[in-house]
Amino acid sequence: MKKTKTKKIIIDCVECSNQADCCRMGAWIDLEEAKEILNAGIKGDFFHLEIDKEFPSGYKVGTSYEDEQCAFQDADGLCRIHKVDYALKPVTCKEFPYEGGKVSPIADVLCVLHKSRIKKAKARRKKSR
Repeated sequence: MKKTKTKKIIIDCVECSNQADCCRMGAWIDLEEAKEILNAGIKGDFFHLEIDKEFPSGYKVGTSYEDEQCAFQDADGLCRIHKVDYALKPVTCKEFPYEGGKVSPIADVLCVLHKSRIKKAKARRKKSR
């Protein structure tokens, strides 16, 4: 069986024309990160505390209710946490559109840059048929 080498997908957020789009549904973050954000007095809310052993504390909380925008997104679309102290920005937010070193499955929905590349690739494949 022949192994095919997959090309690593690189997404550079600096190239994105609308960097706030990826925050429009919030994120799951570690409970300890949420505590640090609250202790810093940053305006926003957390929702849906859940047990999740993949998070360092064993718990995760959401930064949005259901599919609403992140509670920490300002009217200008930028992150209040990032504005106050980038070091407090949750790991999942810093890493997006990646998750565990790979492109996140939700990047197809939230990442404008990734979506446009997928669309272009499909069009090229369709043309070559």
